[in-house]
Amino acid sequence: MAGGLFSKLRDGLSKSRRSMSAVMGELAAADEEYFDSLLDALILSDMGADSAEEAVGELRRRARELGVKDVQGHQALLKDILVQMLDAPKEPLRWPMVMLVVGVNGVGKTTTIGKLALRFQALGRTIALCAADTFRAAASEQLSVWAGRAKVPLIKHQEGADPAGVVFDAVKSAKAGGTQLLIVDTAGRLHNKKNLMDEMEKMRRVIDREFPEAAVRCLLVVDATTGQNGLQQARAFFDAAGVNGVALTKLDGTAKGGVIFPIVRELKVPVLYVGVGEGIDDLQAFDAKEYVDALFD
Repeated sequence: MAGGLFSKLRDGLSKSRRSMSAVMGELAAADEEYFDSLLDALILSDMGADSAEEAVGELRRRARELGVKDVQGHQALLKDILVQMLDAPKEPLRWPMVMLVVGVNGVGKTTTIGKLALRFQALGRTIALCAADTFRAAASEQLSVWAGRAKVPLIKHQEGADPAGVVFDAVKSAKAGGTQLLIVDTAGRLHNKKNLMDEMEKMRRVIDREFPEAAVRCLLVVDATTGQNGLQQARAFFDAAGVNGVALTKLDGTAKGGVIFPIVRELKVPVLYVGVGEGIDDLQAFDAKEYVDALFD
């Protein structure tokens, strides 16, 4: 992540960093008060009680084992622990690929798709977009704007069409055109998990049947400002859609940023991308060490 982008990430995580700094800076000794305050700071960063307790428990164990007693030494140990907590295995990129992008409405899903298209295009890949969110008014129009920016084809049907039918046409088009990456926008409805699951299964069946040589990645977009609601969303989509990667958006505002820890811890899926601004280049590959550094430094 380039220096300017790290600065944006650091700015986005300023709320969490201030909380951490208060604990690390104000207490001179790693005593019980220190550990209690650290636990509170981690929970307030939206990390959740279970993840926070795991991190502090591991810090206690390592500090005792290594004889580390100063606060600065504890900070270095804690950073290593947090990086390891975010170290979920990532599946290697394989082409051709169909990327299903899922998430509730309002998390920045369509913008993320547009930025992914531009990102992979810059890496020399051929891209097509599929507007399979046929339920939200103007969803395909928003995607059309991004397709125009990236100068890539967009496959869409009329509003209310069967999403699996749109995917069928998009897959046919991608195969015929030798497209390496087909990015599919999906509906962001979460009020009925059975409907969501049925819809996702229909789309997956179409892809598996019509494009068996393609790798399938299901990317969940989570708004970093939603806190523990982001974990609830992740659970629902993980069950329904077979999520195997996360993009964390809106880290340039009021985000606390800790929500990625329980998502990775519970679901064992890696964070693949973070969004640190509105600019086209502000969606970047996730780097656990730089992320944790931005929480502290």
